Amino acid sequence: MATEHAEDVKVLHSMGYAQELSRRMSGFSNFAISFSIICILSGGINSFAQATSSVGGAGAGIGWIVGCCVSGFFALCMAQIASAYPTAGGLYHWSSILGNRFSGWITAWLNLLGLITVMGAINIGTAFFFVGTFGSIFGLTGTPVEIVLLVAGITVVQALVNHLGIGLTARLTDISGYIILGTTAALVVLLLVFAPTHDFSRLWTFTNYSGEAGGNVFPQSDNMVYLFALCLLLPIYTITGYDASAHTSEETVQASRSVPRSIIQAVVVSSLAGWVLLSAIVIAIPDLAVGASQGWGVFFATMTAIMPAWLVNILYLLILVTQLLCGLATVTSTSRMIYAFSRDGGLPFGSASLAKVSPRFRTPVAAIWTGAILEILFVWLAQTVSIGGTNIYTIVVNATLIFLFLSFTVPIALGFFTIGTSKWPVMGPWSMGKTLYRLFAVLSVLGMILIVFIAVQPPNSNVLWITLAFLVLSAILWFAFENKRFTGPPIGDAIAHRQAGIAAIEARFGTPAE
Repeated sequence: MATEHAEDVKVLHSMGYAQELSRRMSGFSNFAISFSIICILSGGINSFAQATSSVGGAGAGIGWIVGCCVSGFFALCMAQIASAYPTAGGLYHWSSILGNRFSGWITAWLNLLGLITVMGAINIGTAFFFVGTFGSIFGLTGTPVEIVLLVAGITVVQALVNHLGIGLTARLTDISGYIILGTTAALVVLLLVFAPTHDFSRLWTFTNYSGEAGGNVFPQSDNMVYLFALCLLLPIYTITGYDASAHTSEETVQASRSVPRSIIQAVVVSSLAGWVLLSAIVIAIPDLAVGASQGWGVFFATMTAIMPAWLVNILYLLILVTQLLCGLATVTSTSRMIYAFSRDGGLPFGSASLAKVSPRFRTPVAAIWTGAILEILFVWLAQTVSIGGTNIYTIVVNATLIFLFLSFTVPIALGFFTIGTSKWPVMGPWSMGKTLYRLFAVLSVLGMILIVFIAVQPPNSNVLWITLAFLVLSAILWFAFENKRFTGPPIGDAIAHRQAGIAAIEARFGTPAE
């Protein structure tokens, strides 16, 4: 362990950074933090209606597979870059190294906004889930004010746990991984046991449940190809957040190997388990047409209809725990992004404070609480924008998709052009080869085009204006201020740093096959 730790530190030093964070995460813990953020019991359940209210059972049976493949293209490329450049900044550093100061800066802001919005989406989903399951006990009805206050309370607790150290956070996310798998297995078995019918053909049957037939989750449309594209919002949103493994690289032992493996394992396990779970829900719905018409309440209605109340409540409690821990892991990821960007002076104000690490807890305390506050403010703002009938949850989810996946796309696209050059001379100890990387990079860019298209469709057209406003504001800030102020990460002599890092990796693991 001491030798592995020393080599990790050497690689980090070769990229211009000191080991300030506590390197205590095992390979499993690094996997668990991404697996916990993906959390099929959060996005998979809270967004389930996007499958049934578009093309029916095939939205889960087939749409889930297609959407997971799209997310998988991004994950493979990110794993490859993470093996060569294992730093807490992750995407920001990759874009800076493979591109320039501007590409690093814009990636940082896209990723930061994506992480804040995904925190908001997860905790809003948790708040709605709590209101829908146990809210009546506390007299909650799910008003906008109640949702915002619940999100604020949840976020404060998650930030406090993160404040207390990566050891506690890692233990909880480790436990979360087991709870997710155990609860999913139990839920699948019980759904199939209590299902009034076992019509597996639902999983590949396309039925138009848009408009009123689907509880107005999506507007009425007769275009089945269009509706199938919309159902991909469910898997693409759920299977994301795996950049958390990269953001915790500086806290992970044997990072150049553990991080890429964790990214891939988190996506594969979540995709497979998620498909089994969603398929079981579709099969268990007593009447698919009636279920689809219940819109966002289809999962709850199905559980109530087929299982005894006491069993439903136990399952709901376990699901709620996983959703809370999902948000906890997202706070970790967001805070490491803020910390990494701030130590390079990325934020125009307060970077020095946000880059500080608590000597007692070895965590970026200021970055943790800043991320939490920004998320609460974003949720409040999103609630204001949603006045007029649009669901606050879908607005935040779709904003997440665009910002987060754009931040993935920038370094992936840059890697397509720089792999094998002085900026990226060697793949890293985890390698799928240059040809496959370039193939998946192209597929990722095509996936990004698809994501932008489906994320801004009605009733979420506000997301388009939010995105355009961000891009215009970013251009103004860069050319007016940041181009002169922001110097970027301490790459220095890029070739010298890269060769030093490669030498350290190869000394420990050997030269990877091309």
